Amino acid sequence: MTGQTDDLWEEDPRIIELPEATVLAKQVSEVAVGKRIRDVVAAKSPHKFAWYYGDPKAYRSLLSGKTIEAAVGHGGLVEITVGDAVLLFGDGVILRFSPKGKELPDKHQLRIGFEDGSSLVASVQMYGGLWAFPAGGFDNKYYRTAKEKSSPLADAFNGTYFEVLFDEKTERLSLKAFLATEQRIPGLGNGVLQDILFNAKMHPKKKSSLSEKDKKELLNSLKTTLTRMAADGGRDTESDLYGRQGGYKTILSRNTVGKPCPVCGTIIKKEAYMGGSIYFCSACQKI
Repeated sequence: MTGQTDDLWEEDPRIIELPEATVLAKQVSEVAVGKRIRDVVAAKSPHKFAWYYGDPKAYRSLLSGKTIEAAVGHGGLVEITVGDAVLLFGDGVILRFSPKGKELPDKHQLRIGFEDGSSLVASVQMYGGLWAFPAGGFDNKYYRTAKEKSSPLADAFNGTYFEVLFDEKTERLSLKAFLATEQRIPGLGNGVLQDILFNAKMHPKKKSSLSEKDKKELLNSLKTTLTRMAADGGRDTESDLYGRQGGYKTILSRNTVGKPCPVCGTIIKKEAYMGGSIYFCSACQKI
């Protein structure tokens, strides 16, 4: 689930983190709200790591005939309200909109067909959650936490809110562990973490026992970086509802490793750390 940090999250090119969830929810709202579901096909292509709620065969009766009412991003999850039911996508799900007349892919893990002939098609590359359930019926701690906690894109995520995340236990953690584990900030994973820390001029291995000045710098970078990522349509390592690459050009990612730092020219490095990878400029980001 969103907020975990391991090598699957790092290497899979399609991972929904906060900016992508925001973008996908906005696009689903624009293209699908008000549409009535005609048919549902779930688990057409068996996948060991496609996670469903209960029996996917029950999705048809749960969703058919109902109308898409809203779509919202919660952390790294995309929540779609369908009458008295909910569709929830997260993790490594590839979500696409297919207009009427466009040939549908042969393999997919969920297809929502609308009365106008268009479809939402979801597939899983490595692993991912495609949950459909009665509203209020999915008691999942990651989902619950993502809905309850404030988003870094909201005004409520301010200095006072951020300060509460720090305590005696977190002082021993690296900044990567502090920011991207334990759902402290839902939707902030190993992907978006890299540029947040670069813009704050902090190394991922730096301890999170920060001065008040450093906390302000980190908070400012966290909010401005994530806002920019969402505003630009997500990161260029990901893709949107139409399969288009995100418009935000990552500073630190698999796209830039081995290239000169845009600030100082030092070659960007990649290291294995905490079961995944970190990217950094050794000159700009000091431990």
